[in-house]
Amino acid sequence: MRVRVATVADASAIATIYNQGIEDRVGTFETQLRTEAMVASWFDGMHPIVVVEQEQDIIAYASTSSYRSRPCYAGIAEFSVYVRRDWRGKGAGRLAITYLLQESAAAGFWKLLSRVFVENEASRGLLRSLGFREVGIYEKHGQLDGIWRDVVIVEYLIASNLATASFDQSSRHTI
Repeated sequence: MRVRVATVADASAIATIYNQGIEDRVGTFETQLRTEAMVASWFDGMHPIVVVEQEQDIIAYASTSSYRSRPCYAGIAEFSVYVRRDWRGKGAGRLAITYLLQESAAAGFWKLLSRVFVENEASRGLLRSLGFREVGIYEKHGQLDGIWRDVVIVEYLIASNLATASFDQSSRHTI
C-alpha cells in the first residue's frame, strides 16, 4: 500500500468508496450517494485529503473539512476516513489517518475532530490506537433510516501547532 495527497483526478474513486460507506450504513448519517462532481468540490486547497493505493487502485481515503465558520475555530478541521469494502481491516484506514495527521499538521491545523457511531468498534479502536481521545457521546444525534443513533465525539490535538495557535483565516496558514 502507498499513501499520497489526493488530487481532483481521484474524485471518482473517492466517491465510489464513500458511497459504499453510505450504502453500508456504518459510518455516516448521509443517505444521498455522492457524484464525482460533489467530491471534486471538496478540493478547496485548504483542507488535506489523502488516498491509499494498492497497485494503482485507490482503496481508502481520509479527508478534512471545515469545522465552523467562526475565525476562532479556523485551526480545527473535521475529518473522515473510509476504506473500500474489500480492504477493510487490512491497515488502509490506519495508513490514511496517519498520513492525514501529517498533512493536517503541515497545513497548520491544531485539532482534528469527528463523530463516530457508538457501535462502530473497528473505527473507535483504530482511532484510540492512534492517540485520538473520546470526548463524549452525543445521544440521539441524528436519525438514519428512521432510527436514532448516538455518536462518540473524537479529537486529536496536533501538539506541534498548539504553540502557534494564532491562525490566519484568509490564508489557512499558521502565523
